[in-house]
Amino acid sequence: MTTQTPRRLLLVDDDEAFCAAMARALARRGVEVTVAHDAAAAEAAADGHDAALVDLRLGAESGLHVVAALRARHPRMRIVVLTGYASIATAVEAIKLGAVQYLTKPAEPDEVLRAFARTEPDPDVPPPARPMSVRRLEREHIERVLAEHGGNISAAARALGMHRRTLQRKLRKRPVKQ
Repeated sequence: MTTQTPRRLLLVDDDEAFCAAMARALARRGVEVTVAHDAAAAEAAADGHDAALVDLRLGAESGLHVVAALRARHPRMRIVVLTGYASIATAVEAIKLGAVQYLTKPAEPDEVLRAFARTEPDPDVPPPARPMSVRRLEREHIERVLAEHGGNISAAARALGMHRRTLQRKLRKRPVKQ
């Protein structure tokens, strides 16, 4: 495992207060940070950066699109996805698209830097102490089916055997922690 810290990091998050705090904390640790608040700004500012910290939700946009675009233009860039809306489905997609790690908010600056430094998988990561709750399992299943249908809510609702408005209501709720 390497302990290399990113020199120039692109921070992509629509939360301006979070960006300001994280950028200051990373700058104190010797990282030059450029902030972008949406996908277009991220793609425009990406040149010259060796790492990117990308929020999963950028307003109405998906951070997964940013991960794919950054990976396509900068194949050597190390990308970490950070989100307050974690799910197994989005974690799997982020890794498939080229992210090296997937972190949940709140994340400390040192935790973010450790995520960039890890180059090898860790087989000693312990499994969760408790199984997921039924509500969390339902949310994970909904996220997976929605991803399988390309984000199409009507198609996902049909596949799940529920009304489209019911699915929309469930998706508006905050994901369950456990």
